[in-house]
Parts: sequence; structure tokens; C-alpha cells
Amino acid sequence: MDASYIRPDELPDLNIDRIGPPAIDSPLIQSNRHFVDDDEKVVVYSHSHDVRDSQDSGKEAPMFERAGPRRKIFFDPAELNCGIVTCGGLCPGLNDVVRTITLSLIWQYGVKSVYGFRYGYVGLTSKPPQPPMLLTPELVNDIHLKGGDILSLSRGPQDPDEMVETLERMGINVLFTIGGDGTLRGSLYLAEAIEKRGLKISVIGIPKTIDNDISCIEQSFGFSTAVEAASDVISCAHEEARGAWNGVGLVKLMGRDSGFIAAYATLANSDVNFCFIPEVPLFLEGENGFLNELERRLDNRHHAVVVVAEGAGGHLTEEKDAPKTDASGNVMRKDIGLILKEKIAEYFKQKKKSLSIKYIDPSYMIRSLPADSNDSAFCVMLGQNAVHAGMSGRTNMVVGYWNQYYVHIPTSLTVLRRKKVDPEGHLWQTVLQITGQKC
Repeated sequence: MDASYIRPDELPDLNIDRIGPPAIDSPLIQSNRHFVDDDEKVVVYSHSHDVRDSQDSGKEAPMFERAGPRRKIFFDPAELNCGIVTCGGLCPGLNDVVRTITLSLIWQYGVKSVYGFRYGYVGLTSKPPQPPMLLTPELVNDIHLKGGDILSLSRGPQDPDEMVETLERMGINVLFTIGGDGTLRGSLYLAEAIEKRGLKISVIGIPKTIDNDISCIEQSFGFSTAVEAASDVISCAHEEARGAWNGVGLVKLMGRDSGFIAAYATLANSDVNFCFIPEVPLFLEGENGFLNELERRLDNRHHAVVVVAEGAGGHLTEEKDAPKTDASGNVMRKDIGLILKEKIAEYFKQKKKSLSIKYIDPSYMIRSLPADSNDSAFCVMLGQNAVHAGMSGRTNMVVGYWNQYYVHIPTSLTVLRRKKVDPEGHLWQTVLQITGQKC
């Protein structure tokens, strides 16, 4: 269970919005032997005490609608135009999802046209940086083998009404929004603006965050690739540390608000001696402070590996003046990796002890990687289930993975709060056992 655990009484209505009843036979009937019925559900809570809480309230246990192809669809594929937009920062697997959505729409459903909006939500405004890209099977054929994003991205909100006007003008009836909590929040506003106008436009979200921090999403694509790549970097940092007397390999990883990458990369590589995440305070001074513990480690073993998530040590990275924010509203902080490097160097200089410290920040190299095999397969499943949901007339929802099933999640739930590592939970306690750190 993570620190952002949502109680049953906090859950919004889990019924998924629809823009109309499905009345058209799915073209998949001729080739697909498995369809999902609307009454197939997946329980939200799997822990026994959560189930008891639901039973004690006298209500049915909350359940998500199971994702998958339906026998009846809402839209006529022959007359349908669809759009795809990617927002936020780069993440392994973006091209895989774009490719899967495009090919599923065209090959499986026979959709008329698929457009890719360039540079995030700004591509849906009246003055986009570049016009929408017509996505074809030939164009997306091998993009999954490459890193980056064929559509390009941007951060920051745009006027929902202006975006709706673009969709209406282009005759787009299904829009797939791929991004993190900021993107999904924009997707929510967009769906609300569409509903106010009484338009038949479906908005389907696909969760994209390399930090794995979206509420009620067990795992988001790109996370597996990030942990694998980070583990390789940690191995290099370990060799650098061992290659010098009192060597320290300091690795900064992604994780502005949630430390899942740092935690899992630490478990994947047992050479880490100290791991710091945003959810746990980072104390430098004192008997059990980090600097003192690092000194003990070097006195005993003469090398150490330190992993720090970018959002760790907030009190060290906050600006004294009014904090600045990026286009997505995230608070901009100083580089915790560089701060730690400086603090470590100063401490050992005052102690008159030798030190060789190597600082590695692989963040942007990892973000631009192609997806690994796990993420690639995951992206295919997310993309296909998103297409099935959109064709069935569902809207204002996100396709996610929960309790070993792909499910439909109301967009409002995914943006309720950010998912975080529980400092008292099994994951973090295992990290502490592996590293042996006391700070």
C-alpha cells in the first residue's frame, strides 16, 4: 500500500461516462473470440481490512470496470476521425503507445483517419507550432524501435474551449491523451468542456509517467525501462567508487515527488549503501545524519554508493525567495545531487580525509530511451484497451492496470492525489534492509 492510499469513503463514482449507447456490431466479431461484458468488474481493494471496511459500511465493495473489446460499439469506424496527443516530458514507450493506437484503430476497426497533434496540448490550439500529423501504418511502422516521441511534447495547460473547437473543426470524435497527472487533469477539463457543449467526442487517457506516481495506477509505462537503465548506471557508479580510495559514486535519479525509481533501482542493485527519496526526510548533520554515516562507511569499506531521487531533501533545495514553477506548475528546485556532492566534499575536507566523488545524473538519457521488452508489451496492452474503450463510446476515463487486470478508471480518480512511497510500507522497509542505512 502506498502513502497516497485512498479510503473507500474518498472514492468518486467509479461508473464510467458514456456519450451514448453502443448499437453497432464490432468489426472484431469476425476475428475475435473474446469479448468483455460490461458487468465484468475488478475489485479496487484486495487487502482483507479494506474489504471489511466496505462490508461494514453496508455498501458493495468498490469495483473498476474491466477493460477490453465490446461486442457493440458506439462509433461507425468508416466515418470516424481520431486524434492522439502526448504531453509532459519524454518517457520510454511513448512511440509504442502511439503506434499501437494507430494500428489498432486502422487495422482492427477500419477507422477513417488518425491524427497526431504536435507538441502537446498546444497542438490543439488555433495556432499550433506545427499542423497535426496524419498517422498511417507506414509512418508508425518502426517508431517503437526508437526513443523519444514522434509527436513531440510540451508542458502547460491550454484553454479547453479552444481545444474543443479544434476537435470540432477537424471532425475528431475520439481523442487519446497520453501523459501524467497534469495531462490527465487537462483531459478531465477537456471532457467537461465537451459535455457542456453536448458534443459526441470521447476523451480516453493513457497514463504516462516515468516516476510511476499516478493515483490508482499500479504501474505506468516507462517505469520498467527506467529502473533497468538506472540499475546499469548504479553498477557503473559502484565500479567508479571501488576504483578509488574512499570513493563515492553519487547517482541522482528521477522522482520529483515520488521515489519509486530510486527505491526499485536500489533493490535491483544491491550495491547501494544509501538511498534517499522525497517521502523520507534527509538529515545531513547529527550522530545518525547522512554525513556521519557515510564517514563510518568509508572508514570501514573505503567506498560507497549513494542514490538520491531528484525531489529528496526538499529543505535543502527550496529557494529562499518565492519558489518558481515550470509550465506544468511544478515547483522548481535546486539540484539535490550537486548539493549533496558539495556537502560531502566540504565535510571530508574539514575532516582532512581523502575523498574521490563521482556524480552521475542519467535522467535525460533514460527518458529518451526506447522501451524495454516489458514496457513494450505493456504499451501494446494499454493502447489496445484504450482503443476498445473509445470505440465503445466511453469517455472521461483512463485505461490502467490494477490487481492484474486492465481496467477503466474515472479520470477524476487518477488526479485525486499523487501516488507516493509509504515510509512505513514493505517497499521502503525492504530498501532499508538492503542498504543497511540508519539515516
